[in-house]
Amino acid sequence: MVRPLQKFVAFSSRPRGAAVILISWLLIIIVLSGIAPSAKPFAINSGEGSVDDRIPSAVAREMLGAAFPAIEGLPVLLVFHSAADQPITPAVKEQIAHISSWLSSNDRPAQIVSSLPFHDMPDDAQNRLYSEDGMALILTAALSKELESSEIYNTLQQIDSYVKQTDIGSIELTMTGPAAIAADTVTLFKNADLVLLFATIGLILIILIVIYRSPLLAVIPLVIAGIVYMVVDRLLGMAAENGWFVVDKQALSIMMILLFAVLTDYCLFIFSRYREELSRIDSKYEAMQQAMRHVAEPILFSGGTVLIAMLTLIAAMFKPYHYFAPVFSVAMCVMLLAGLTLIPAVFAILGRRSFWPFPPKLSLDEGPQGNKLWRRTGAFVTRKPGMTAGILLLVLTLAAVNAGAIQYSFNMMKSFPEDIASRQGFDILEQKYPPGQLAPVSIILQSSEQLVADKPFMEQLASLVKQLESAEGVAAITPQLAQGPEGEAVLPDSAISKDKQAVLLQAVLTMNPYDEAALDIVQTWLDDSAELLKNSGMDSARFSLHLAGGTAEQVDVRAMNLRDTLMIIALMTLFITIMLAMQSRSILLSLWMILTILLSYAATLGLSWLVFHGILGYESISYRLPLYCFVFLVALGVDYNIMLVSRIREEAREYSWKAAVERGVAATGGVISSAGIILAATFGVLMTQPLQELYLFGFMMALGILIDTFIVRGMLLPSILVLASKRK
Repeated sequence: MVRPLQKFVAFSSRPRGAAVILISWLLIIIVLSGIAPSAKPFAINSGEGSVDDRIPSAVAREMLGAAFPAIEGLPVLLVFHSAADQPITPAVKEQIAHISSWLSSNDRPAQIVSSLPFHDMPDDAQNRLYSEDGMALILTAALSKELESSEIYNTLQQIDSYVKQTDIGSIELTMTGPAAIAADTVTLFKNADLVLLFATIGLILIILIVIYRSPLLAVIPLVIAGIVYMVVDRLLGMAAENGWFVVDKQALSIMMILLFAVLTDYCLFIFSRYREELSRIDSKYEAMQQAMRHVAEPILFSGGTVLIAMLTLIAAMFKPYHYFAPVFSVAMCVMLLAGLTLIPAVFAILGRRSFWPFPPKLSLDEGPQGNKLWRRTGAFVTRKPGMTAGILLLVLTLAAVNAGAIQYSFNMMKSFPEDIASRQGFDILEQKYPPGQLAPVSIILQSSEQLVADKPFMEQLASLVKQLESAEGVAAITPQLAQGPEGEAVLPDSAISKDKQAVLLQAVLTMNPYDEAALDIVQTWLDDSAELLKNSGMDSARFSLHLAGGTAEQVDVRAMNLRDTLMIIALMTLFITIMLAMQSRSILLSLWMILTILLSYAATLGLSWLVFHGILGYESISYRLPLYCFVFLVALGVDYNIMLVSRIREEAREYSWKAAVERGVAATGGVISSAGIILAATFGVLMTQPLQELYLFGFMMALGILIDTFIVRGMLLPSILVLASKRK
């Protein structure tokens, strides 16, 4: 351990130093509580955009808003549908027209910026809004894009209340679309953070009591985590209030779980070694100094490695990934500081009382290290390293291969519960209309000069429309080009911008607008835009084609996700390998550690897909899960690698390498397995959350941590280390 670190942690383990450290942390909480707000009121949903907002769909969205401001806003689809399998009657149609008139009047909620004037449309245009069986009808409205989710929720509640006061018989209203999804998010996550917090605390408390049979050992880590959480929360609140960086709501929720789990791990690492030293040393402060002399460096490197892993997310373009970086980096810095100061100070002050009712007794007889299970495991692994490594490598590799079969979804609606309103509205649309009706693709033909809707241009436009319609999976291109008195194509005035430099078309697809097939259609149009214009007879120097809407945005999301996933995995792997090499003082050891971590991650993906697809019947999973799991599984798996290898290197000073591996597994197996169970259980709490994405993420993390704890760290890596030493 480097001398400055040794001096730093020694201060926390002395009588005066421990008291100063504890008082300092409490004063920091008091000061921050007075000058800084909590982070929650300032946390936002970051959305699915790019941090620089210059992706093609964002440019097209800006262009659409500037050229056609009347359709700008956050859309909500009002789906009127029959609850009695009866067509919508003319009388009900009149009532719906009355609702449409209200949505366009000055009496409507101020947050509604525009709506479809169904009440003013001719009969043939109104009829096109019905489903084929006449049992459903769609109205559209747009809300201000500046609204918070809670304001959107309140606005939709006003619409729903007005409709309920209108006599529409057995017809029901279900709202869907982006605005309804945002409103349902408020409903889904109301009090979710409190449920998550209390479930996490309760679970950790129960597990610690069961494992260690000591009430104080169960409570102390939670109290320490609570102290650290208050500091982190206020620091993030201060940053968000002053605009230093964005605090993402989902990052805040997962950070809370990570904080309690990691600090509990640090407590386990420290008091496990502290108990060893108390059996040899009478003074509780001297025993803590000796304990920290052995565990401070592993904690520093494990925390530093996690911090570097989180900082790599700054390089991501995708907002949900990029905005995780500051939240987790701040939290990790405070957690690391607590691991080196607050935790040893608290345990040093309490001493043997921490372990009541089974305090460690002073004994000159060291006895066998570790519990019986891990002593046997260490002996078996070192006795038969080839067989152990061979079997485990085969099983994990087969599981990892299955990861290649995973299908990914870019449809956010699939993550919502089936009984939520926006999901039900979307299901009705799928049944009654072309699924693409939920989010048509906006096609903007932009010109550098004013357009003249003469015969040559209209022929070129008709050719472009024909090419777009010929793509497999396109239900219709609207508006339909009408025929003039001489048979020429005529474009409605509403499809031409006020400055006469843009034409707006909309493509309704036959499939779900967020399916991969829909994304492929839009990607093809983007790739072939120059050729489409050329084949239509348009000069590419004058004209350009831009695509906006939900499908176009998900095309960019898919590209950003692939780019960020590959880059973050590469950067994290490189930086973690460097950190492991610095900590272990061995390039070979660091390579074995990172390779086992990567194999554990890949096997987790493969086994998870086997459960999700083969047992639970999911056709696909969220595209975000692989990167989320990589960041957390790999970063947290490093902790257990460092603790194990640090103990092996320590034992190797007095014993042969093979004996050191055996003793290292025996000494750390109990604490690592306990830490792994707690970490897996805390991430498993996410399975109680209503979103499918969080449910699957919780399962994958719990499975991956258990694989890493019991199989990779407990058996595979030790067997490889023994085999590698034989080949030197």
